[in-house]
Amino acid sequence: MHTLLNFAVSLSLASPLFCGSAMAQELCSGYGPQTPRDISQTFGSNTRLFAMAPSATKLNLCNIHTHTNAEHKGPDFSISAGSGEHGGYKCNESASLTAAELAEPEHGGGAYHGVKPGDTIEVHWVHSSCDVEPGKGLGSCLSDTCANPQLRVETQVFLVVNDPDALNFMDFSYQGNMSNSLHQAKALPTGTGEPVVFAGSTTGPSYTEQACSPFQVTWSVRPQCAKLDINSLNVWAAVGNVFEEDHSHGVRQLVTAPELLAPIN
Repeated sequence: MHTLLNFAVSLSLASPLFCGSAMAQELCSGYGPQTPRDISQTFGSNTRLFAMAPSATKLNLCNIHTHTNAEHKGPDFSISAGSGEHGGYKCNESASLTAAELAEPEHGGGAYHGVKPGDTIEVHWVHSSCDVEPGKGLGSCLSDTCANPQLRVETQVFLVVNDPDALNFMDFSYQGNMSNSLHQAKALPTGTGEPVVFAGSTTGPSYTEQACSPFQVTWSVRPQCAKLDINSLNVWAAVGNVFEEDHSHGVRQLVTAPELLAPIN
């Protein structure tokens, strides 16, 4: 989940409340639990409490975006993709794809950048308790009258393939869909295991174990990968989406320090 607001990034770099380069090897202190994490591990000694957000069906969808490679580590996405902004984890099936699944789309790279067949992506459907409309960036999850919302991120890791029989991203898009007067995705993925729900933070490469995110987020991460047709991602970008998303984002490196993780019940 990339940075919630531009001012948050600036604050994280400038404020003494955030750990800076002078303390580069020290963990952040005084923060709530951080994300991403290994969802197979339930340990954590960060007990700062906040109210967990209700289910996504009771909140407004405010943003959808993707990260190239999974930010989280899970039982079905555990292959290390290295460190840095484009590190993270790959789906375990990555090495067993067919030549057809790995073929480039017929008309080249397509409208959605930073993703090719064979890549792993992690998709975040971000939901807010604010009375807001979906929009560009995670600032769309806040408003002048609702600066401290409950946030919930529904998460699915996909293995991207060139296959029209794979899942279609447009089935999980927004496109003005409303349900019970709330903005909602047309659907959320099913059949990829019981989501692991835990307390955490915003993600994205601006944050580390030394520069923590102050935002409080309820995460719901599905433990299994699913194959997704790359052509449907390109359609999502080509037809236009209210989020103005046309590329996949970088990742925050896995948080492993118990002091920065909440226990998973």
